Amino acid sequence: MHAKYAERGLSILAFPCNQFANQEPGTNEQIKQYAKTFSVQFDLFSKINVNGQKAHPLWKWLKEQPNGEGFLGNSIKWNFTKFLIDRQGRVVKRYSPLKDPIEMEIDLLKYL
Repeated sequence: MHAKYAERGLSILAFPCNQFANQEPGTNEQIKQYAKTFSVQFDLFSKINVNGQKAHPLWKWLKEQPNGEGFLGNSIKWNFTKFLIDRQGRVVKRYSPLKDPIEMEIDLLKYL
């Protein structure tokens, strides 16, 4: 999806996290090398915490936004939670980890 809409302003930012059943135990370099095997075309940042006292400030902010609250509160339930942020930096929608990014395309088109 990134390649399809990059020229229209889409940026995808990925933040690995190992707070969910030890799914990202590797180092930042190992994660980056693994992602290359899938030919990812988005920005991949260093591993962070998304929940708890050591949560990264960006994720604390995302969860506090009106459209950032998920089902059962504002904690991140699992890897691959996704946020759609408009050009003004507002969280416009939060998606569950099970939501296929392709299904987000309809919402995404409203903001490009």
